[in-house]
Amino acid sequence: MSTAELKTSDLVTALKAAAEPTRLRILLLLAGGELNVKDLTLVLGQSQPRISRHLKLLFEAGLIERFREGSWVYFHISDRQPGGRLALRLVADVDPSEAAVRLDRERADALKREREASAQAFFEKHAADWDRIRTLHVAEREVEAAMREAMGSGPFRFLLDLGTGTGRALELFSDRFERGLGIDVNQAMLAYARAKLNTDGCTRAQVRHGDIYALSIADRQADAIVMHQILHFLSDPSLAIREAARVLAPGGKLLIVDFAPHELEFLRTEEAHERLGFSHDQISDWLKDAGLVPRMVRDLTRKPGGSEKILTVTLWLAERPRDFKGNTNRDAAATGTLEEAR
Repeated sequence: MSTAELKTSDLVTALKAAAEPTRLRILLLLAGGELNVKDLTLVLGQSQPRISRHLKLLFEAGLIERFREGSWVYFHISDRQPGGRLALRLVADVDPSEAAVRLDRERADALKREREASAQAFFEKHAADWDRIRTLHVAEREVEAAMREAMGSGPFRFLLDLGTGTGRALELFSDRFERGLGIDVNQAMLAYARAKLNTDGCTRAQVRHGDIYALSIADRQADAIVMHQILHFLSDPSLAIREAARVLAPGGKLLIVDFAPHELEFLRTEEAHERLGFSHDQISDWLKDAGLVPRMVRDLTRKPGGSEKILTVTLWLAERPRDFKGNTNRDAAATGTLEEAR
């Protein structure tokens, strides 16, 4: 990056903010993924007011960005701003083998594993009735009809369902693919999905245990990928999208289905949701960063009834450019059209 991207006064402010040891440690952690104040207090072992003060200074210096999600605020480094590019350059020069840096990273990784273990425990407890639980949040028939419309008629040579859960997406598209594969980390969910697929005679679909962050699938293999109601359970949704993009073939389609931003905190505390929904721009930016072209975004909202709290389900459809050469291409992604449907 060229320092000419920042005015001299802004550059001095940014460098002074990053020079303080704790703030440099924060930048190193945020370079590895989005974190909130509570996460940083646990990893760094410092008080919440002190961490909040450091984050405020980094934000004001333009080195980090923040976004609110319910009662929580997440922080991250974005390469879309000059300050973020400067921050990434600064942390890239830090030796990752230094003891303090390594310890912080290990603590952050342990924190993410603990949270995802909580989500896995929830899945194990509710494996048999997960489909029923999802219908409590949104009208599933309407969502499934919108999913089939968004993906088109295919046919797809290889459809990949990431975070397959009960395998419902494989059933939903079983008439449109030659081969379907569902990936999930939870063995109880996989056992349920496998039994369900066998019972329903979906012989061209299989489910496998796997890590959504590190798929054991070669580059550019899938011509259709579905991520149905999985991102809100993940510590690092953007990484999961990048990994999905890696295995998506040129011209292939990625369909993401998840909640729009909401403030139902009980979903975090009682149902292991890491994120309280995602905005249109947030997912679209992640798709572009992964080298994909956003093609459509559509919101599905039920009419409120009485005191019932309503969740909006959003569908995002993106494609891999057919001339994709293997590297992230934000310029190509930026030319994608984004259609709003209400």
